[in-house]
Amino acid sequence: MVDIRYVAATTSTNDDVATAAAAGASEGYWLYAGVQESGRGRRGRVWGSFEGNLHASTFVQIAEGDPLPASLALVAAVALHEAIVRQGARDARLKWPNDLLIGKAKLSGILLERHESAIVIGFGVNLLRHPEGLDRPVMSLPAIGVPAPSPDLFITTLAACFANWLNRWRTQGLAPIRAEWLERAHPIGTPLMVQGGEGTSIEGAFDGLEPDGALRLRLADGSRHVMHAGEVFLF
Repeated sequence: MVDIRYVAATTSTNDDVATAAAAGASEGYWLYAGVQESGRGRRGRVWGSFEGNLHASTFVQIAEGDPLPASLALVAAVALHEAIVRQGARDARLKWPNDLLIGKAKLSGILLERHESAIVIGFGVNLLRHPEGLDRPVMSLPAIGVPAPSPDLFITTLAACFANWLNRWRTQGLAPIRAEWLERAHPIGTPLMVQGGEGTSIEGAFDGLEPDGALRLRLADGSRHVMHAGEVFLF
């Protein structure tokens, strides 16, 4: 059962949802905020907050028999892509593991954080506006000619999409999620650079996903390299 709550402003919807999960909230609980004062992305980056964009979080309680918790990144990505395409952004593509792009510009970000047995999943989507002056390209729906849905309407769509894909993840395993992710991603052979946690980087061509959802790169010498973590950039 989906339970969507709204607050006008908060520090972080991920933090609030982690607190709710610890207090006994049920799966299907969503919180979205008009503005988020300390939104964050991966590697501690600040995620800017604008009225009219989506700042939302939910959580999944990991149960015995579930697929690997890290693969929820693919579940969240597929659900968000489906919700965005329903708004008319048919050129949106996924970048490993869960960024949503228009061309090479980022439309949204997803942040997964573990709190004991709960995986909190935060969604930041540039429905109406995108920040300026960043060191990486970003995009919003109106910038590509797609009318911005209200956050109220969009979160209802997203929550329904997520519930559907989460159910498939639990009942059918990761394989159908992986296949759907590949259908919605940039093409095989796309040139990529992956930065690791120690500042190292490796370049190669996108070569699909491993069965567990890890990224496969085809290197210049023809060998294959598998990445379980890192930040991906398109050339």
